[in-house]
Parts: sequence; C-alpha cells; structure tokens
Amino acid sequence: MSNAREKKRAKKMRNQPASVTLSSDSRPCHSGTQHHNGGSRSFQTPKQDLHPGSSQEYQQQRHQYPSPGPSYRKEQYISEGQNRGERGRGSWRGGRQNFSQEMPKYLTASTFAQARAAEINAMLKAVKQKSSNSLVFQTLPRHMRRRAMSHNIKRLPRRLREIARKEAEKAVHQKKEHSKSKCRKARRRHINLVMEFNRRQKKNIWLETHVWHAKRFHMVKKWGYCLGDRPTTKCYRACYRAMTKHCLLQDLSYYCCLELYGKEEELLKVLAQMCSIDTGPTFAAMPYLSGRFQGSLVLYRENCYPEDMLGPITFIWKPRDGSGVTSEMRQLWIWTHPSLKQNILTELKAVFQCSEPLETCSPEPIVTLLQEEKQTDVAVSVGKKRKREDNEGEKAVPVKKIIGDGTRIPLQSYCWTSQTTGIVISDLTMEILRYRLIGPLSHCVLTEALKTASVQTEMANADTKLNNWWVESCKNSEQVSLHQHQEAIFELLKGIDSPSEIPAGTVLGLTVGDPRVNLPKKRSKAMPNPEKYQDNEKVRQLLLEGVPVECAHSFIWDQTICKNVTENKISEQELNRMKGELLVPGSQLDLGPHESRIPILLVQQPGKVAGEDRPGWGSGWDIYLPKGWGMAFWIPFIYQGARVGGLQEGLKHSEYKRTPHIPNDYPDCPAGIQFARELENNLLEKFKRRPPAKRANYVKLGTLAPFLCPWGQLSWDWEVRHKAHEESTSTSSPDSKICATERQVPCDPKLGLIMEDSPETGILEEKVEATGSEENIMMEKMTKTQNLCKEEGAATNSGFFVLRSRKLLKQLSAWCLPTSGRGQRVRPAAKRGEKEITEDALLPIFKCYPRALVWVSLSLLRKGSPELHAMICIPTQEDFLQLSKDQLFCGPQEPKHSDTFKHKILKLKERKKKKNSRKALESGASDTLKEKAVEEHKELILGLWPDPLPDVTAHCSRILLGFVTQGDFSLAAGCGEALGFVNLTGLLHMLSSQPADKKGLVLLRTPASLQYRFARLNIEV
Repeated sequence: MSNAREKKRAKKMRNQPASVTLSSDSRPCHSGTQHHNGGSRSFQTPKQDLHPGSSQEYQQQRHQYPSPGPSYRKEQYISEGQNRGERGRGSWRGGRQNFSQEMPKYLTASTFAQARAAEINAMLKAVKQKSSNSLVFQTLPRHMRRRAMSHNIKRLPRRLREIARKEAEKAVHQKKEHSKSKCRKARRRHINLVMEFNRRQKKNIWLETHVWHAKRFHMVKKWGYCLGDRPTTKCYRACYRAMTKHCLLQDLSYYCCLELYGKEEELLKVLAQMCSIDTGPTFAAMPYLSGRFQGSLVLYRENCYPEDMLGPITFIWKPRDGSGVTSEMRQLWIWTHPSLKQNILTELKAVFQCSEPLETCSPEPIVTLLQEEKQTDVAVSVGKKRKREDNEGEKAVPVKKIIGDGTRIPLQSYCWTSQTTGIVISDLTMEILRYRLIGPLSHCVLTEALKTASVQTEMANADTKLNNWWVESCKNSEQVSLHQHQEAIFELLKGIDSPSEIPAGTVLGLTVGDPRVNLPKKRSKAMPNPEKYQDNEKVRQLLLEGVPVECAHSFIWDQTICKNVTENKISEQELNRMKGELLVPGSQLDLGPHESRIPILLVQQPGKVAGEDRPGWGSGWDIYLPKGWGMAFWIPFIYQGARVGGLQEGLKHSEYKRTPHIPNDYPDCPAGIQFARELENNLLEKFKRRPPAKRANYVKLGTLAPFLCPWGQLSWDWEVRHKAHEESTSTSSPDSKICATERQVPCDPKLGLIMEDSPETGILEEKVEATGSEENIMMEKMTKTQNLCKEEGAATNSGFFVLRSRKLLKQLSAWCLPTSGRGQRVRPAAKRGEKEITEDALLPIFKCYPRALVWVSLSLLRKGSPELHAMICIPTQEDFLQLSKDQLFCGPQEPKHSDTFKHKILKLKERKKKKNSRKALESGASDTLKEKAVEEHKELILGLWPDPLPDVTAHCSRILLGFVTQGDFSLAAGCGEALGFVNLTGLLHMLSSQPADKKGLVLLRTPASLQYRFARLNIEV
C-alpha cells in the first residue's frame, strides 16, 4: 500500500477498538491456520506487521500455510480478481486483495463466540468512555441545547441524565472550598479595607498616601516599597512649571531614618571615622552640631576614605537643652535612601559595637475577618446597630487606627545598644513621615495650609489623653514664649519671595493644629502678599540672620509624644459628623480643646547651590510628621495648589539642579552597582525582544557597552595609557616631543595614535605614525605594560572611586573654564586664581588618584539631545580646526565599523538547524556537541560585543573619556544637557593639551548614532 493510502486508512480506523488477541489455550491445534470469520488468528510477527506491508512477505506466508481446498478454485478466484483490475473498494495492491476474501472451510463455535464477545465489550467500553473534555449537554446538536442544561439536569434528554448527574457529583468533589466572601458593601467598610490593605503590603510596604497615588499614578515596586513613578496624565511641562513658578509636592516617607542616642563626645569620636573633612563639613561642624541647620555628607566604611563609599546622607542634631556640656546625651537623626539603609546600618552597628537588640518590635494585633464577624455579631445581638448615631454603637465597631506598625515584621529588632559606650541605634523608618515641597511658593502653601496651635492650659476631658502633653508644656512659661516666637517666624515666611533666600538647611520646629479643620471649600493657588511685608524689618533680619537656635526645638523628637498624637487622632468619620452638625453648612469648624496638636519639623532645602546660573532653583521645604497623619496633611497641601510628582519628577529635579541622583549616580557604592546591573538586564531584555532587523547593531556603530558604563575598565585602560606615557617620556629625547601630524591624540602629545579601518578585516585598528624608531619602542612598551598589569591580576571592574575632594574639584573647575551654556561670558584667568597646568601640578594628582572619576555637567553647543550611556570623547586638532572654520559645525562622524561576529552567529545558527534536522542527534556524542554549540550561541548576540571587551578608550576614532548617566533636553537651559563621569587621568591629559580658547570642549555621541556633537564640560562645586 502506498503512503497516502496508509494515512487514509489510519485516519479512518483511529477511533475503532483495538484488535482482540485471544489467549493461547483457546486457539485450535493448527496454529498457522487463519480464521477470517472471527476465529483465532495466530501472530508470528509484531503488531505493526499486520497492517499493509510488502506483498513479498505475504506471498511467503501464504505458501508456508496453504489453505485447504482444491487448487482449481483458488486459481479461479485469483483470475477473477485480476480481471476486475483491482479497482474494487477495499482492494489492496501487492497481493493483499486475495487475503481478505478467502473463506475458511470450517469454524469453531466457541472460539467464534468468544471473539465476537470481546469485540462487543471493546465497542461498549469505547462508547461509555468519554473521549473529550466536553460536558454531556455540549455533545448535543446545537438546535437541542438549552442554557438551563448547564445547571438543571432535567432539561437534558432522559438518556443523558444519568451521565450528567455523575459529572455534577464529580465536579462538586473537585471544586475547591471557597471562603465565604462578603458582599461589596461589607468589603468596602473601613475596618475590612484596612485589613485587606495590610495583607496586600506584606511584601511591598505602602505609604500612607498609597491609595491616593494608586488612582492617579503609575505605580512601581522598588526598594521594598510600592511607589508612584509618574502621573497618568500628561504633565511633564506642568511639573516643571510647578517647580519653577509655584510648588511641587512629593512624598518621601520611604526614606529611612536612623536615630543615634548617646553621649555627644562618643558619637563624634566614632562617626569621624566614617567621613572626611576633605569632602566638606562633617557631623562636628558647629552650625550642624547646634541643631540649627541640616547637614549632608557622604559616608564611607571605617577609615576607608576615599574608597568603600556607603552612600550620601542628611543628618539633623536635636538642639541642646541649654547646657553646653559635650558629655550630655544627644539625639541624631540620619536620613538615607532605602537602597543604602542596610549597608549603612550594618556599618553603624559594627563601629559602635552594637550586637544585642535592646527591644523587639511588637506590632499591634491585626483583627482577622472571623474575629471581626464575631465582634459584629455580638454588637448586633446586644441590640446596637452599626450605623446609628449613638456613640456606644460606634464603639462596638472594631476600628484599627494605626497602620504603620502592621507593616513591620514581628520578632525583628528595631533597636540596638552598645555595651561599651551605651549608644543606642533605633530604626525609625515609617515612624516619621516626610513630605517635600519644591518651588518658590512652597512657603506660601505651608503658611496657608497650616495654622499654629493655640495655647491650652486645661484638659478637654479627664478620661482621654488627648493633648495631655501639650497642656503640660503650656503650663511652662518658657515653652509658651518659645512657641510664640516660632509662630512669629512662621508668619514671617509669607513675606519672602523664595525659600532660597533663607540660609540653606534652616530648621524650624513648630506645633500646629489639625489641618483638616482649615480645609478650603475649593482648590486654589496660594499666592504671596509682598505688599504686607514690604517694609518689615523683621523679614530682613530673618533673611540675614536666619532662624534662631532655640526655634529649632520640636516635640517630634519625643517618641512618646508622637505615639500619643497618632493614637488620639480624630477619625475622618467623626470629623465629618461634626462638620455636618454645623448650623451654617461650610462654615469654620471650631473644635476648641478637642482639636489635635501635631508637632512637626520644617527643614529648608537649598536647591541649586553650585554653578553660576539659576542660583536657588528648585529650593523648597521638607516637613517631618508623626505617622498616621499623612493624608491629613497631604490633602490640604493639594487644596492650596501644590502639584504632585513621583519618582520621575524627582529625577528631573536632580538633573536640573545638576546634582547626583540616588542611587543612579553613585557607581562606587553597593546600591549604585546593583542599580547598574538591574538597568543592564532590563535594557538587554528589551533589546532581545526586538527582531534583529528592527534594532541597532552596536558593533557596527562602535559602541562597546550600550547598556552599562564600564567604569572599572575605563579607569584601568587610562591607567595603562598613563603608565605607557610615563615610560615613553622617560626614554624619549626632547626632539621627539614634536608630533608628526596635527591629528594626534590630545592626551598624549608624544604618541600619535590614529584609528583607521583595516582593508583586510574591516576592524578599527590602532596604528602608529612612523616618525621614527622611538614611536615603535613606545608602542611596544605600552603593550608590555598592559600585559604586565593583566598578569598581576588587576581588577578591571573594581578599584575605582569618585573624586569628592572639594579642594581638588575647585582646581579642576578653574582649569575647565566653567561655563554653563550658550552665551555665557568667560571670566579672566587672573580673577579665577587659576594655576597653570604643569607637570609639577599634575604629578601628585596622578599619584594619589590613579583610578578616580569626576562628576561633570555638559551643555551642548548646538542642537542635539544626549541620552543615557552616551560617550564623552576627546576632540582632535582637526575637529577644532573645522569648528574654527565653520561655526555651525556640529561635530565629526564616527566611521562605520564592521561586524566580525555576524558571520559567526549565522554559522552557528546554520549548524544548529542542521543538527536539529538530523536523526543522528540521538547519540550521546552528538548531544554534547549540540550543548556546546548552544552555549557558544548564547554568548553571542547579534549587534552586541561579547565579553571581555577590548580597550574601551581606543576602540573608536575619538578617545573615550567617560559616560553620561543622565541626559535630556533641559527646559531650564533651553538646550541639551547631560550629567556623567569622566576619568580624572584622561581629563587632565585633555586639559593639558587643549588650547586656551578651546579648554573644556568635548564630544558627545549617543550609543545608537555615529554623529559626534560638541559640548562644554563643566565641574560645579
């Protein structure tokens, strides 16, 4: 039978019962005889031989077992079959047509009946067994189906009801027991919502404003929190206008607060080992130590400066009680980013020798659904309804007031003490809320939304603890006078134009009333009133002297008071009920002594302090609150016109201030390294999702690392180049200092390196201009030095650090002729006090900082918008010559590279296809070859350079200097701006070789482009 006929027969017989084979004892004595009417048939060959096969095998079998009967009848039967031309239905080619029509002479009744019985049983079994996953009513024709059949068995025909009943019973047993879910009205009750929210934030903590953000923002899960990334509306320019002209509001409650409590002398002694005065003021600076100002610095591991950086922090000292003794007990708050918290906390516990926890967290018991049901049943059985106006009925409803403790892990310590020094470290994360208001009118939003608390000398109710701490403090005349002084300074904030006019980091303590009471009817914009304070001498005194030290005191430092304020907060339901009982709807609600008093802390944020353009841009206020009062302050700020921003708006705020963003722009700390890895994985996955024809080929574009910045290899390559340069200068003669051509590498005046396309391979190769035998010697020594360093096992991915020495950064800033953009006038060198760039001035820098990175800002001279991971390169003399000839010259172009890995990848793919098509892969040897090919194929991705990377500095036609970490078109500057890091060694070599009128000019090239663009490099301190 042909292949097509075999497939056709197999398709017809696929649903038929299998062939029945009787046991050996029931067969007749003649085992070779075949009974075609249903008797026994013996099988001498495997099962597959029963199907149509070759005619030759059957002819041999037929001659071996001749059937009884005269031979003339058999010959007559064969001739008749041949005359019909073998076209009859069911006739097979190759001799099988005779086999199916032979009739036996006799048959055994018992054997025949047994065979028929087996076939009937197989048929009944096939009929009863369901071959598909469909239900019984789905097997009916469509015109007989009814919707009620799925749940009402009596709607089915009688013959199918029994089967449907069994299916229903089987489905009941398989169905999982669902928990009794309440109706939507019960689920939306406040108590049930709080319990559901606490359950959903076990993995990622929610802020108190989470529900408000979730309705209006794209939420992301970062650093163990669920945060708002960006608004769902189109408001990019609106947020920038709010930062520039009005107020932008951000929730920074995810920042972590670590409290240190102990003797001042012991605290300063230990903390001095984790920072350096070379980077700026430390914990011991007098303005910060008094508690009058907030400080900021960078923490390092103990005695490891300038390496092993932990991360940037801000800190506030609690003001002294009045005595100037250094041995008194002091409190210090350290605020850090959540990605840096664990490393900083571990180092603090190590340097303070804190090993044993002082106490563990005891979270409040969260009421379960069953407990809530039982409590509700008890309340109803007593006869008190839930939604009545009587107070007893409301008290019967269990209400969970505090949410913050429910997110903490039980049995986990949040307080550690030192047995030697007695210093206590407490983790106050989520215990203190923090909001940030950015913009020139942020103080107007504060003064309009908040009202200072009134003096209270008597308790409103003796049974409650509401405001008992405030009553006790008001009995002290000194505390009352201090509160009145703070209130007067807070009122004076209305007379200033911008928060940047106040000294940077000013701290102001305050006690305010419930802001929900002063909520306006409609949303409006808070505007200043300069005419009222135009000739006020007190405003001028405030701008000159700042806030006094005593006014920095606040009750928020006392955790007992904060807990009292949180627990005795008036609920929204009660507050709305009292507003509804007013005689005049919408009038001011006066709670009197029942109004809550909340201690807060206001901290001024200076905004942009480095550079000459836009001084004070982005300044504002940070407000610190006790937990539980988040939404009570959030809504009034929005009603006063503040626009809310997320993580992306915070990133743009840092970019426009030209300050590093945490943790993106800290590549030398563990959090920055982790962020770079995650970013690389995300960008690589996004790159792989695109087809090869729809994505950039970075090998041809000459981009070695499009998804990450290889800082370690960049520092390593520049160190190798500098060592080769030092060896060449020591051996070369003075006559060899003159370069052969103008197209020389600016970083090395004595070594002319040219990047050219090799005609044979098409790969960019390094060539040395043949000006003499000395250049060849220099090149050999450079290669020798590089190989020697590699043999020593120097790490190419570590060992670098960011330069944060203010003295050296100021010198570098003067050498770069700092300008901030187009049209900026350059100051004379004499007024800047600039030193000349000589070998004597550069030698100690090279020796002390061989692998340092420098934070720089770049402004494009012409059009263009820089992107993430853009390359900062050194222009050649030809580029400067072209720029001087044509002022509209944007920049040179990188010659296109050749992809040497493309042929290899295609070859591996072809090899893989061939191996998959062959059946010989079943052997073990071929499997191992296949695994090796697959592993080799995974390492190579079309369009990307595989590891390890070649020399990153000399891979392209322009020498690489650094990378961009933030870049976009700046609405503040009106041109493309970028922020990033450059290698210190390469920067000094570039500045020493550039002409005076071209110093600080670099080239920028995005990873997916061949076009270089001129930019002005600036170091702002």
